[in-house]
Amino acid sequence: MNKLYLSASISLICLIILNLFWEIFYNPLNSLGSFMVIKSVILLIPLPGILKKNRYTYQWSSMFILLFFIEGVVRFYSETGVSQSMALYQIILSCIFFVSTMFFCKGTRRP
Repeated sequence: MNKLYLSASISLICLIILNLFWEIFYNPLNSLGSFMVIKSVILLIPLPGILKKNRYTYQWSSMFILLFFIEGVVRFYSETGVSQSMALYQIILSCIFFVSTMFFCKGTRRP
């Protein structure tokens, strides 16, 4: 369980950091940044529950993270250069988070 907890926590934190850097420095809608940074703030919502090993948070955040997976796939095919690489990292991190949360929920299920 600790490996699943660590992989879910680390992948979520890395996804938050990735989205911050991506939207602020590499792909801003204008030179002063964009409101797309709000994506990172949205990812902060499940973070306390994930860090506290709250099973319910693992359950709903596993479905919530699929939105970021979809965004990563769309942006991977529509963008080029650094943004395409960051989209690939977003896909990988969201898959790691999804798999970790699924197996964490399965392992903590009550009989």
